[in-house]
Amino acid sequence: MNALVATNRNFKLAARLLGLDSKLEKSLLIPFREIKVECTIPKDDGTLATFVGFRIQHDNARGPMKGGIRYHPEVDPDEVNALAQLMTWKTAVANIPYGGAKGGIGCNPGELSKSELERLTRVFTQKIHDLIGIHADVPAPDMGTGPQTMAWILDEYSKFHGHSPAVVTGKPIDLGGSLGRDAATGRGVLFATEALLNEHGKSISGQKFVIQGFGNVGSWAAQLIHEKGGKIVAVSDITGAIKNSKGIDIPSLLKHVKESNGVQGFRGGDSLDPNLILVEDCDILIPAALGGVINRENANEIKAKFIIEAANHPTDPEADEILSKKGVIILPDIYANSGGVTVSYFEWVQNIQGFLWDEEKVNNELKTYMSKGFKDVKGMCQTHNCDLRMGAFTLGVNRVARATVLRGWEA
Repeated sequence: MNALVATNRNFKLAARLLGLDSKLEKSLLIPFREIKVECTIPKDDGTLATFVGFRIQHDNARGPMKGGIRYHPEVDPDEVNALAQLMTWKTAVANIPYGGAKGGIGCNPGELSKSELERLTRVFTQKIHDLIGIHADVPAPDMGTGPQTMAWILDEYSKFHGHSPAVVTGKPIDLGGSLGRDAATGRGVLFATEALLNEHGKSISGQKFVIQGFGNVGSWAAQLIHEKGGKIVAVSDITGAIKNSKGIDIPSLLKHVKESNGVQGFRGGDSLDPNLILVEDCDILIPAALGGVINRENANEIKAKFIIEAANHPTDPEADEILSKKGVIILPDIYANSGGVTVSYFEWVQNIQGFLWDEEKVNNELKTYMSKGFKDVKGMCQTHNCDLRMGAFTLGVNRVARATVLRGWEA
């Protein structure tokens, strides 16, 4: 099932539970604006190349729109629409004053030189600079982009609007980025996992974890869970997978990954078929890679008691049903991976105030938001007698619906 169909389905179920009228439901689904621009740049060899850039701005009832910019060769408009919509509900669940957006450029960043990427980013910014802004739409990094991309957007935007550090988040620290932003999504996953386990009278210490994906989110989550005494028994990334039933030595693995660009070949564990990582024996499974990885084909084989969705929409709706019948508890993406956007909000706040927080304050504030978020989700589960995914969706949709009605925007 594609991402947009799954997201719309969850939204409609939530709208029904909340008893929203059909006009309001329809207006909440339609994106505020869809932007598509042509970006032509001279390549290093003097030839011209043209790329398509886009931005989907989904909703701004609760504040400026917020969401990543990805550079990827296969940019599926449906997926981007789904991710923009998910950002609307995610920022509402986290209770930060934003709406949702998503965008990017259809290109293969690996095939472009640094100077070509810079030219492309600047041309894209020139085309959309009057449609983004500190109080309109605040982009952030996503697949294929990073702090350097944000630095170029900031610089190009500032040529038109004056120095505006708050126009993007995920910036380098030297240009107004926040301390703790790099680890934020992984740290949020830790706090979310602690909140869920606490509810069940357990703690991280001594639990067996499997982590699929060892990029920014997976590696930070692994490091922080390891520090708290969690036992990580299997890890995978694009290069392969490894397992060690006694627990992987995470600091050694991080060192290995830095040196050889992947987990493959790590001596502190046995090699494992990456396709089987999700069905490894563990207490807690953390999918931290791509969407749609848990589906009806493998859901029956999953042995974990808890699934923490660090990736965006890793679980198909069909798998959701199979797993809930098995009694597996799933902590949904729109809550579990909201640490990144929450610390992006802290970065934006620091830029607007012109006042830098220390890392301890960033982490403490993040813990406060994640703990409160879990309580709010649980509250909706009790009110509507539903699972955690519907608890999170009803929470997010309800907050956006209330803001929409209060503004007098409902049809």
